[in-house]
Amino acid sequence: MTIDLGLKDKVAIVTGAGGGIGRAIAVEMARAGAKIVINDIGVSLGGEGGSASPAEETRAMIEAAGGEAAINTDSVADWDSAQKIVQCAMDSFGRLDAVVNNAGILRDAIFHKMDPADWKSVIDVHLNGSFYVSRAAAPLFREQHGGAFVHMTSTSGLIGNVGQANYSAAKLGIAALSKSIALDMKRYNVRSNCIAPFAWSRMTSSIPANTPEEKARVEKLQRMTPETNAPLAVFLASEAAREVTGQIFAARLNELFLFNQPRPVRSAHADGGWTPEMIAERALPAFRAGFQPVDVSGDVFAWDPM
Repeated sequence: MTIDLGLKDKVAIVTGAGGGIGRAIAVEMARAGAKIVINDIGVSLGGEGGSASPAEETRAMIEAAGGEAAINTDSVADWDSAQKIVQCAMDSFGRLDAVVNNAGILRDAIFHKMDPADWKSVIDVHLNGSFYVSRAAAPLFREQHGGAFVHMTSTSGLIGNVGQANYSAAKLGIAALSKSIALDMKRYNVRSNCIAPFAWSRMTSSIPANTPEEKARVEKLQRMTPETNAPLAVFLASEAAREVTGQIFAARLNELFLFNQPRPVRSAHADGGWTPEMIAERALPAFRAGFQPVDVSGDVFAWDPM
């Protein structure tokens, strides 16, 4: 049975589409029939510089395959610029049906050495950028009573990672933002979901590879190309996912995952309330078996991708 994704002549914005996962998603989305707004400011991994060349390369790939694409080089990290990104879709194609919030930078540092400027820069691009672009598209989606948001979260936020307090906080915040959008815009037939991608790209090239264990992990990651994440993003933006919203998925080579979301796992009750001493004596022993280990993403996804 062939499933119609319903993407022919639909319009999608893909931020950070000048390379890596964003480029793979944009190309795959175009292959499914969508017209693409390629948003990319062409900066370095840390957010410095700027060039339209990466976006132009993506457009050339899409057009070579018979697709249509427009380029936008406005920053997602600015409210007014986000409006221009959405307006680019309207000016170029006259409509907007999906937004893929993929743009990102890295400024990794151990927490107690992290510069506040590096904290703010990462939050601005990832979390604020996802809000700004989504919020700019929201009135259109509300008016047409339909639309899809696909946001990039990360296991660095969902599980944890060393030296990425800014990135982890932003990515977990994106998961909460997506859930809020799903709740607030459900009445308008607007969907919002997250993907935690696994891929070797600029965003993962800074992962340490000093110890034998770290080197082994990097070797596994290098097998996971950006293209392995694209089908999930295209599905979530399509009509085939019209009943899917408020969820968190991951794609790792040939594996797909559905993540759970925080819910109470244990409870304790005391007539008349608690004192600190009572918590130590009664609640702590009851809760201890339910504590989550302080692990990192690599501890949880410890088996080789197949």
